[in-house]
Amino acid sequence: MIVSPSILSADFLNLERDIKLLEKNGADFIHIDIMDGVFVANSTWGPSTVTAIRQITTLPLDVHLMINQPERLIEHYLATKADIITIHPESTVFLRKSLLKIKKYGAKVGVALKLETPVEMIKYCLDLVDIVLLLTCDEGFGGQNFQLLSLRKISQIAKWRQEHNLTFKIEVDGGIGPETGKLCKEAGADILVAGSYVFGKDIKTAIEVLKKV
Repeated sequence: MIVSPSILSADFLNLERDIKLLEKNGADFIHIDIMDGVFVANSTWGPSTVTAIRQITTLPLDVHLMINQPERLIEHYLATKADIITIHPESTVFLRKSLLKIKKYGAKVGVALKLETPVEMIKYCLDLVDIVLLLTCDEGFGGQNFQLLSLRKISQIAKWRQEHNLTFKIEVDGGIGPETGKLCKEAGADILVAGSYVFGKDIKTAIEVLKKV
């Protein structure tokens, strides 16, 4: 499995140290949740933080925009040299246009769904994306429990991928550890986002375990 540790669970006062530890110990991506306090209750960083992170690591930056009207800020995040930019259909009426803009500028394109959002909401744009990110717990805060209803959504997206001969990866985020990661893999997921599990244990061991689920 591809492992994308979420720095939402890192030590914010030692973010560079923690990112270097992820890089040293086998992380595939760095998952960065951008929250505006409106689309979700929590708030985190902006483009300047992503730019700073880009300067200290060569790992792909997996940027998840949990913000209202992401089309207002997509160019700012493209300028950070983020490798993957993921947006939500729940937050914009310009989803397809925004995805095309990300693709035009050469970043990988992601579309994400909140836990309660039906997968049918993104079916029409699956031909454009490199990643489908499914939130597997309530959004906005780390350390929450995995919701088993997510498995049906993973399976449905995987089914559509196969039926239409598409190549996007399925990413899951929320309550991910070895047991839930294995369930997600069996349902069709390819990428595990994990924060509390990675930073709550020995980082090297945690990443190795997740890669082998």
